[in-house]
Amino acid sequence: MQLKPFFKYTLFFGLFLSATLAFAQTDKQAELERQRRALMSQIEELSKLRQNNKQKEVNVLSQVEDLDSKIKTRQNLIRVLNSQANFLTQKINENINKISELRDELKRLKEDYAAMVQKSYKSKSSQSRIMFLLSSESFLQAYKRVQYMKQYSNYRKKQGDQIKERTALLQETNARLIDQKEQKQQLIAQNKKEQAKLEEEKKQQDALIATIREKESTYVAQINKKQAEANRIDREIDRLIREAIAASKKESGATAPEREIKKGAMPTFALTPAAKALASDFASNKGRMDWPVERGRVYKKFGTSRHPTLPNITTYNSGIEIETAPGSVARAAFKGTVQQIQLIRGGGYTILIRHGNYLTVYQNLKNLKVKVNDQVNTKQALGEIAENSFNGKTILKFLVYKDSERLNPADWVYNM
Repeated sequence: MQLKPFFKYTLFFGLFLSATLAFAQTDKQAELERQRRALMSQIEELSKLRQNNKQKEVNVLSQVEDLDSKIKTRQNLIRVLNSQANFLTQKINENINKISELRDELKRLKEDYAAMVQKSYKSKSSQSRIMFLLSSESFLQAYKRVQYMKQYSNYRKKQGDQIKERTALLQETNARLIDQKEQKQQLIAQNKKEQAKLEEEKKQQDALIATIREKESTYVAQINKKQAEANRIDREIDRLIREAIAASKKESGATAPEREIKKGAMPTFALTPAAKALASDFASNKGRMDWPVERGRVYKKFGTSRHPTLPNITTYNSGIEIETAPGSVARAAFKGTVQQIQLIRGGGYTILIRHGNYLTVYQNLKNLKVKVNDQVNTKQALGEIAENSFNGKTILKFLVYKDSERLNPADWVYNM
């Protein structure tokens, strides 16, 4: 008797574990499908942007970078397709085993049911049932026999219901198996197509790389010139931020702490209570902020990186460059105040939006829609994104600062 609770809890735990695993597998399948669709959308977007750039005769270095992004995205797509196919193979094998078990169980149920029907048929007459009751030696025995006949009838009905349920489950599992096999074939077919496209893109990339290596010194000089231009613009933005910090201290009547002056620490904004609240709100949204464009893709990441074609060349990016379609508009990633607007040579109009002691910077704009001291809301249009002077692409450079310290925008913007 003491073992019954143990078996009850064991059964409950087993059912709970099975349900949990089923939900986990469904979640995995949904996540893989979400990744597949997202990667296909990225490849489509890259193809459109590349076609647009071809029409503008974009230089060879940019073409290589475009192809490198597309190849990496397609490799990720192939990886996801393989994961989906492997997952479906696992589910197909599980369903094959389940069908085999169901068939065996259904066969046993039908055999038991047939034997019971045959036995019932032999004692089918109402006379035999009446005699069975009348032959009772006491009223109690007669009552028990009535209960037995009811239980027997209920058991027979229950077995019939079980056969129906197992037959329906078998049909459902068979249909699911057929659907999974079709899905797997579709994934295999798509995988073959993507592999063929990948090989073609690698050939194109190899041809472009050969062209670059013929004139390597020329292209290295171009990269160095572009980096020097970016560094000059970065210094100009840093100067604007130092001026904004100095202005905030002057307005509040504060002076730089002695430790900042002595140790050369980064200067910080003087904050009013309202500015502190806004800064706290900004910080609490880390990783959840909106993209500064409606549609686009990361063209260049934050920090130091090696060139995809010239491995001995490294470049530094102070923010994240986002490529988007011509005519696209930059929008505020978070609510705040337009601190400064500056026309920077080689960088178009640059807008600094202050969020307490945080700043977001939007570079390479034209046809502005805001002015200094404007209060802006999240996703509010700031201005049209101009074409990049070096490669002819429509690129927004987006930066994030805490006081005068540069931060990685990818840590702040959702899924960047």
